[in-house]
Amino acid sequence: QVQLVESGGGLVQAGGSLRLSCTVSGLTFSSYAVGWFRQAPGKERDFVATISWSGATTLYADSVKGRFTISGDNAKNTVYLQMNSVKPEDTAVYHCAAVSAYNRDFATSRQNMYTYWGQGTQVTVSS
Repeated sequence: QVQLVESGGGLVQAGGSLRLSCTVSGLTFSSYAVGWFRQAPGKERDFVATISWSGATTLYADSVKGRFTISGDNAKNTVYLQMNSVKPEDTAVYHCAAVSAYNRDFATSRQNMYTYWGQGTQVTVSS
């Protein structure tokens, strides 16, 4: 059974930093891409960032470019989202998702391509 578990969310002041983790288990495919998405109250779920298995491909939403960094540790089956210079508009439930891929450089911002999803972790940024 595939499981994605997010952690690291919490309350942070504007301008501060937070690091989210996504640990993947049970995925037996040789490689997969992992993405982060977020959903604010009353809004649709939006793409934040994604990384390929190889780490060679990373994509970011324009709203987080230069502030957030996605990275991965394949040995730990964990992907991180380092959030710096956070803003109140970053407040949301952050979900990680995974999609199997033959191409180890594959990553996508299209959330309908992701097969497996975590339950999410709340991030609240106070002004």
